[in-house]
Amino acid sequence: MEQIPFVSSAPNTLGIELELQLINPRSFDLTAAADELLAQMANHPIADRVKPEITRSMIELNSSVHEHPMGLLAEMREMRDALCEAADAVGISVAGGGAHPFMRWQERAISDSPRFQYLAEMYGYLARQFTVFGQHIHLGVPSGDAAVRMVRSLSPYVPHFIALSASSPYYEGVDTLFSCCRLNAVSSFPLAGHLPADVTDWYRFEAHMAQLRASGLAESIKDLYWDIRPKPEFGTVEIRVCDTPLTVERACQLAAFAQALAVLVSREPEPAQTAWLAYRSNHFQACRFGLQGSYVTPDGQRLRLIDHLRSLFQRLMPIADELGTGDILAALRDESIRNGNDARWLRSQFHRVRDLPLVVESMARIWRGERDTSSTAAEVPRRRIRATSEPVLGVQALATPEAGVTPGWRPDRLH
Repeated sequence: MEQIPFVSSAPNTLGIELELQLINPRSFDLTAAADELLAQMANHPIADRVKPEITRSMIELNSSVHEHPMGLLAEMREMRDALCEAADAVGISVAGGGAHPFMRWQERAISDSPRFQYLAEMYGYLARQFTVFGQHIHLGVPSGDAAVRMVRSLSPYVPHFIALSASSPYYEGVDTLFSCCRLNAVSSFPLAGHLPADVTDWYRFEAHMAQLRASGLAESIKDLYWDIRPKPEFGTVEIRVCDTPLTVERACQLAAFAQALAVLVSREPEPAQTAWLAYRSNHFQACRFGLQGSYVTPDGQRLRLIDHLRSLFQRLMPIADELGTGDILAALRDESIRNGNDARWLRSQFHRVRDLPLVVESMARIWRGERDTSSTAAEVPRRRIRATSEPVLGVQALATPEAGVTPGWRPDRLH
């Protein structure tokens, strides 16, 4: 059996990747401008950390390795500003969010790289439909055994990451009824899911990969679209379930949450095998209902996810104080419990302006650091923002780069 070398990393170090939307500033649809943006940034000091993604309407930012989330935040703000400056130069905008609210997957162009072209050939329309945008969080671990243990220990908290980061309620002009619809696209791939429950150490992980290779099911760990997976060449555990937040501030708060949680679970026993029983149901509940979803604990208790999250924050705050991240974690806790996630903010925006292109314009403005708190922040706690699966605009009319967008468009009704 072939061994998979694992590069040791310092525990509690972290880094993030952010997949971002490239926006046409006239129609607010996605635009296939990744090549132009990469060329514009070719001589910039951060050029090696800005990468193409599977379609040309996407770009990826990669941080360096950090010990503290405040250093990460400073770096991400610098990278955001540099990216926005380059985007301005080529006449496009950039936005966060887990899915574009009204793009059409049929119009996406696959990036010109051997791996992306292979994926398009293998997976057909799923490759273009994979124009969704996630945040990956990397946590440093010292060994392969430690990585497997960390993956297993973090797995019961996958719903918490999904709900806190959810920012994809709209897709192809429809309110999907989900807080996070992005993971439905990820789940379409045959090797999506989670670490098998019987993989308990690095030797068993190597054996599992050997079986996949021998059966022709996977060539490398890159083919595993797991919610959390080891990244042996980086020496990390990679959390992959988060939607890209609307701001770099929220992205770094989530990284601080992951760092504190990694310390917490390293001090506790591994979850019992029963933790896997409710895994898929908990995953669905967090995607569908966000913080208001149901959650079944590893010991079988059923409660609201937001209630479990409150108690989790209480356990995490002493660790955050040890790490010097108490303020960052408290900000995430307070904002999430008071105002909800970015999906709730996006629905609130739509209910205010009733125009998805204007929502996308707000997403691009917020990404630049221009969040407007005057319009909706005070409303969110005081009224229920209802979801609807009805189309909220003419998808064909809007999701075409050359089509004219009528700024004054209003839907006949919301529900």
